[in-house]
Amino acid sequence: MTRIASFVATLMIGCAPAAAALPVAFVLPAAPAAQAATPRPGPPNGTRSYDQLVTLFDQFRAWSDLKPVDGVVDYSPATVEKRRAELRAFQARLPDFAVARWDRHQQVDYLAVRAQLDQQDFILNVTKPWARDPGMYVDELQRLAYTELPLEAAKLAPFQARLKAIPAYLAQAQVNLDSVAADYADLALHSLSNGDGVGHGMPYRAVEPAGLIGWFADLHGRAQKQQPALVPDIARAQAAIASFRNWLTANRPKMTTRAGVGRPAYDWFLTNVRLMPYTSDEVVTLANRELQRHWANYTTERHRNRKLPELALPTSAAEYEAQLAGTDVKIRRWLRDEEILTIPDYIPSTYQEVGFNAPWIVRPTGPMFWEQVQFRDASPDHLHATFPGHRFDGMTARRVTHPIRRYVSDSGRTEGWGFYLEETALQLGLFDDRPRTRELIYIFGLFRAARTMGDVKMQRNEMTVAETMAFWKEWTPYLDDNVARTDAAIYIRRPPGYGMTYTIGMMQLQQLMVDRKRQLGDKFAIRDYHDYLMNAGRLPVSLLRYDLTGQDDEVQRFWAHTPLSEVVR
Repeated sequence: MTRIASFVATLMIGCAPAAAALPVAFVLPAAPAAQAATPRPGPPNGTRSYDQLVTLFDQFRAWSDLKPVDGVVDYSPATVEKRRAELRAFQARLPDFAVARWDRHQQVDYLAVRAQLDQQDFILNVTKPWARDPGMYVDELQRLAYTELPLEAAKLAPFQARLKAIPAYLAQAQVNLDSVAADYADLALHSLSNGDGVGHGMPYRAVEPAGLIGWFADLHGRAQKQQPALVPDIARAQAAIASFRNWLTANRPKMTTRAGVGRPAYDWFLTNVRLMPYTSDEVVTLANRELQRHWANYTTERHRNRKLPELALPTSAAEYEAQLAGTDVKIRRWLRDEEILTIPDYIPSTYQEVGFNAPWIVRPTGPMFWEQVQFRDASPDHLHATFPGHRFDGMTARRVTHPIRRYVSDSGRTEGWGFYLEETALQLGLFDDRPRTRELIYIFGLFRAARTMGDVKMQRNEMTVAETMAFWKEWTPYLDDNVARTDAAIYIRRPPGYGMTYTIGMMQLQQLMVDRKRQLGDKFAIRDYHDYLMNAGRLPVSLLRYDLTGQDDEVQRFWAHTPLSEVVR
């Protein structure tokens, strides 16, 4: 049985009556009969102790924390080559740990540490954003422009040093950027002169500044009123940014390579960094099935609700904030009364303290995708991004004291958890009194499934950013160009596989719940399962599965480690 068939069968056994057959859509060809048994690869059986693993990880984390000089990180070729050699020295120590003689929880930690080193290897030798992605420099400078003024004396000198360094920084960037990909160039040019239309990670402005150039104009205007001493340095920075845009525009015709890492590198990353038990082909198969399932559910839900009024957008900030407050209270009560999750005493008791994901904004073009959903009913995004999603998850993660797990945050676990909450809440009855909200849950599911397919195909160089945007818009109600472009930029520019971890991480968490239920039978409690996830560290779900259940069928394949250098030369 293939891994996908096994995965689906596990879910179906846990969810369907014993007599139910697998749907035809899930029937996959049987794997060929096994040949003569070969020894399974196992963990290293060296001499170093677990405490020495913790020491190695501490040293690696200190090394990973690049210290800027005058606010600028050095990405020169000599520095990059030096860091490659230093990382190889870290990796050379890994085979000599006595992992085979450790308990499974310590073995999990070893794999988590190895994956962290492998991720740095991939960045240094494959993604190489300092050489391939001018948007890396744009992003760093735009975050600088968000600085609140006036600055007190202790903060003024470092900030001014960063401003003074910008002309030299961008001049060096033009040297470093010797292999820029076409999509990266176009995204950077857009970000230099255009707002993203989403406000992703930005301070609020009634009129969003037009990209990096607009944000430095915003900084210049604030400095004139609040800290005039900064104006000359800001002006010189603005001139350097304009020159960088001109250089990028002039050289754009020569920037023709593809942005993705390619299939072999992507599959290596899934196995060794994401620690996913699937190939990229299997991920696409699973995502396509999820896309069809969510569309079927969305279609039938729309029919079921056809005689009900559509959810309307609020007409004021006060109306929206009242909806937010009521949603937060409803979710907290549901978590407690239905024994879904423990809410620790240190979690703030109001939505204002925990925060929320989508502030009230009136846009000339109307609400963007996330607002189209969130403004109609705050529940889906509040669950995912706030309570008990990302913000709640982050608060509990900060209480983890484990010397390794407290420093690991895998997106399959974090984004998988946020997405898992949406449909799990639907199945557990949170929306029984809000039938139209169930439609919004399926819309979110549609986008995450389509996003998974786009993520894989962009990274395997089978789709461009523009093609991915068009594909997403075709399959996702309400989706607009700005959100599609922003998300495509995130998932082509981050380490590979981030976009697919929503759907696949969610499915892994569902599988883990089924495994644990079947393991414990009537002793299983969903609150215990969720509390475990909140307190065990945000490791890849395959590691959590071994950690919690002892089932090693997934982690077994990770012991046969293939160095990146043997895949990407």
